[in-house]
Parts: sequence; C-alpha cells; structure tokens
Amino acid sequence: MKRIITFGTYDVFHVGHLRLLTRARALGDHLTVGISTDELNVDKKGRAPVFTYGERCEILSALRVVDEVFAEHSLEAKREYVLEHRADVLVMGDDWVGRFDDLADVCEVRYLPRTPAVSTTAVIERIRD
Repeated sequence: MKRIITFGTYDVFHVGHLRLLTRARALGDHLTVGISTDELNVDKKGRAPVFTYGERCEILSALRVVDEVFAEHSLEAKREYVLEHRADVLVMGDDWVGRFDDLADVCEVRYLPRTPAVSTTAVIERIRD
C-alpha cells in the first residue's frame, strides 16, 4: 500500500483544497492529512481560523479522498509526522517548493500546483466585500 501524507489549515474549505487533496490521493492508496491546530494557525498566520480545528477535521474526514486526519501541532515536526504515519510520499502545494526537500531521505517529496486565483484569504476577502 502506498501511503500519502499532506498538511494544511483547510480553513474555509474551497475547490482549491479539494483539487489538491484529490490529486494527492491519486498518487497512492491511502491519504493522511495533518490539519493545523487552532494554536498553530494563530502562530503561523497571526489569526484564528474561521472554523475550529474540530470543525475542519469533521469536514475533511467526510471527504471520500481522505482516509485519516490528525492534529499538526508544529511546522517543524514534519519528519516525525511522516515517520509516525509511515508515509511513502509527502505532498505539498507548490507555494512550499524546496521547503521539505530534506525529507527525501525518508519519503518521496512532491509539490503540486495550486489552483490559480483560489485561496482562503481571497475567499474571506470576497465574503467581506
């Protein structure tokens, strides 16, 4: 079985998230998703997510392409998460190109193109307008 792992906040879930997860899942037999905790989101983005960690887990767990979700508490713990979940491939959006190349000794690292002109920030701004 080929195991895929990816990470994200997945706040205000949109088609870009779905497309990335669908393409990630197509690379293997099992997709595990690390979802940033509310605290990690505040640390990395300076704001609380719109939806709580529990709500975001519920949304992602309901997707056919997602087999398992878990809490990502630290951006620096990717190696530990990859090993713990026995991942064969780490998939990230291409906005992270090069950032996780050091994990190539424990898994294949793939960066997939993001959906153009779609982002959580853009969706939130559009709603505000």
